[in-house]
Amino acid sequence: MIIKKLRADKKWSQEQVATFSGLSIRTIQRVESGQSASIETLKSLASVFEIDMSKLTEEITVIDKTSDNWKKQPLWFRFLFFGIPSRRVQLITELLGLLVGLLILFFGENKEMSSVFFITAYIVGWSVRYGDKKDLW
Repeated sequence: MIIKKLRADKKWSQEQVATFSGLSIRTIQRVESGQSASIETLKSLASVFEIDMSKLTEEITVIDKTSDNWKKQPLWFRFLFFGIPSRRVQLITELLGLLVGLLILFFGENKEMSSVFFITAYIVGWSVRYGDKKDLW
């Protein structure tokens, strides 16, 4: 992750980055492991590393659920992303749906169940592409 690389370049510990940024060590660990980050967290980290926030968002994609653009989206779309912090989580869900569907199809006894996973992967993938088209990330 980019935060880990920036921290290593400066030879700082996670504790030091947490102190400099005013964030918790757990937040630093979470961001370094690739989990989602809030806009405020990204602003703090960008300030500490003296880089533009866009540099961080190149790798850490977040959904700003407070924006007007997000609030204008249809209810079905907002429902699909309820509790989902980032685009990456949805992409992983799509991939897992496809993999589990294939495993059930080829190795499972209940072949019909594979269609449930394929349909789920399709809906998740379609919603991600819709979000891409609407510039929601």
